[in-house]
Amino acid sequence: MSDAERTLNQIGRMDRRRFVGTAAGIAGFAIVGPAAVRGYAANGRIEAGIVGLGGRGSLIAGMMAKHPAYRITAVADYFNGVVQGAGEQLGVAEVRRFSGLSGYKKVLAAGVDAMILETPPCFFPEHVAASVDAGCHVYFAKPVACDVPGCLSILESGRQATKRGRVFLIDFQVPTDEFNMETVKRCREGLIGEIGMLSSIYCDEAFGDPPKTATIESRLQHLIWVNDIELGGGMLVNAGIHAVDAALWLAGARPVSAMGSSRVVNAGHHGNTRDVYSITYQYESGLIQNHRGEHLRNTHEFLCRCAAWGDAGFAEIGYMGKAWARGNKGGYAGGEVENLYVAGIARNLDKFARCVSDGNTENDTLQRSVDSTLAVILGREAGMRNGLLTWDEMIRENKKLEFDTAGLQA
Repeated sequence: MSDAERTLNQIGRMDRRRFVGTAAGIAGFAIVGPAAVRGYAANGRIEAGIVGLGGRGSLIAGMMAKHPAYRITAVADYFNGVVQGAGEQLGVAEVRRFSGLSGYKKVLAAGVDAMILETPPCFFPEHVAASVDAGCHVYFAKPVACDVPGCLSILESGRQATKRGRVFLIDFQVPTDEFNMETVKRCREGLIGEIGMLSSIYCDEAFGDPPKTATIESRLQHLIWVNDIELGGGMLVNAGIHAVDAALWLAGARPVSAMGSSRVVNAGHHGNTRDVYSITYQYESGLIQNHRGEHLRNTHEFLCRCAAWGDAGFAEIGYMGKAWARGNKGGYAGGEVENLYVAGIARNLDKFARCVSDGNTENDTLQRSVDSTLAVILGREAGMRNGLLTWDEMIRENKKLEFDTAGLQA
């Protein structure tokens, strides 16, 4: 058995009941004394360092700047112009604005209570591990990594954070919506009976993908990195994960295999991601999930949904549209999921602050987020091979994606 398999067996496996409990938000509180919440008890606000100030990072920074629980005390971005502009807007002292690949280390050295990480996901395993080692609470984006070794590293970092009494939160938005939550709850209670099939879909426009330059510096901005599997995981891993995560939430489990196809349709692409994919997942119970997605420059609107067909009813949840359920013996009218991109962030920032304040280190987003990331990596690999790949085979392969930082600012 490989080290990766041992790690997965030790910390990655969980039964259906545990998944359902965490996904549905059934969490106990691990209360610690106020002194254990580093910095927070002393001044009443969480001193946060933000690494990555692009589109989403700058949005989160702006929301945190207005939030009474946070004070942004240090910032970093690879690009000096970006960090200087953001630092000025956020009122962060110039001596606490850092650039280059090592900027995150300088934020940690500056002394912060929490690290907010919004970089390309290829950097998450290293940045998260360093943040946990420094004793910080950690809040970061999805996907948690681009490859299997990165996912296993995040699992270990999350476990260490819990042991050290630190909060560890991955920012998915679909599970924060009240209508999505209630729909899943009703499904758990048997409203639609046994789920036999899930159908997930994610459609959106393509990201800009200009010609490559001498270094990867030009790829580290404007979401260009999503086009490069080794930097952003590719379209399915970075974007389609929202719909696949919704499916795993409804299933209360993770898949055991994936089979499918994918292709490149957009002309003039320079990255190595596929932009059209059709994946069939199978679960241990026999449950089938079909997932499809596209990132083409066409007129189709954004769509991120997951539907569940049971032997006694039907349900839908998603990033937008209506979340609802209908069964043979009743239903749930549900409601429209609205403004989730911003509203989900706001709810997660509130949750993160509450957990730090209360000493709640249940860290219930860890396992689900790693499982969802591994599921889309499984789908990506099966689609690129145009064949069948099992979860266990993927873990045994433990395929690491390398990226070249030569020529970049240290």
